[in-house]
Amino acid sequence: MMNQGNFRTLDLNLLRVFDEVMSERNITRAAANLAMTQPAVSNALKRLRQALGDELVRRSGHGVEPTPVALAMWPTVRDALQRLHTTLAPGHFDPGSAGNAFVIAMADATAAKIVPGLIHILEAEAPLVSLRILPLTTRDPRDLLESGHADMAIGHFPGVLAELGATHLNESLPRFSHERLYDGEYVVVMRKGHPLARGTLDLEAYCAARHLLVSFSGRPFGFVDEALAAASRQRRVVLTVNQFFTAGQVVATTDLLTVLPRHFLEATGMARSLVVRELPLPVPAVHVDALWHRQVDPTPAHQWLRQAVRHASDTGFGRQAG
Repeated sequence: MMNQGNFRTLDLNLLRVFDEVMSERNITRAAANLAMTQPAVSNALKRLRQALGDELVRRSGHGVEPTPVALAMWPTVRDALQRLHTTLAPGHFDPGSAGNAFVIAMADATAAKIVPGLIHILEAEAPLVSLRILPLTTRDPRDLLESGHADMAIGHFPGVLAELGATHLNESLPRFSHERLYDGEYVVVMRKGHPLARGTLDLEAYCAARHLLVSFSGRPFGFVDEALAAASRQRRVVLTVNQFFTAGQVVATTDLLTVLPRHFLEATGMARSLVVRELPLPVPAVHVDALWHRQVDPTPAHQWLRQAVRHASDTGFGRQAG
């Protein structure tokens, strides 16, 4: 790594180039974003390699692949550049005239609860602001946030939050911030006329049924299966889908059972056409959190977005639908 003498003479503009190349993983796109020529970006990387004594990135396919040294230093470089930008040009966010486009990753069940309230807020406070909702396809969206492809992710991220908590205990500064929005309550859902639709649903009948699971990864094992395994029981998952809405549509016309958030059924009106039963075993609380990269913490636009998401989660406009 760099010695003290090299650091004194380091051109800090090289770090801006490094940050853009790491974000894009592509020299051509990084050059376009920086309004530089491709040879100029390559030359800047060459100078930084010489200063740091590491290759930093290697060509791979149509882009570049970072070295372990580059991956280790990038979060610190990106955070420092963002803090410097915020200090020197803090900017101002006026929701009444701002034209920002925010990107939020969330599942359709989460969107059913939060997005209607967000639209009310946009119409009242920020008529020129737009939202893009990306489908959440993972329980660990940190790469999406790290790359800047999303401003925020909202969902159930137990593994991520556990890691962030461990990082905090080790007195290391986490790269991500989070906020609890609400706790989800899950219920068993089946079609009207299902053989199990009459009476109380017991654990024996539940385990003997055929099940549909909403799984972002496609893995046929979720939090209900974890609870069953702890009780030395199991169920048979015969189908996985990656959307709660699709799950509701499928169970409405088959003998499969599924587990859906209660608020989603209420917000979409699906509760009227399906039979809802309590889960026949206790399961851990399903917390829904907002997650974002720490580098945007101090920016006024993101602060407004977090406040809007918090308010939309609390007001529950989505429950009025259907």
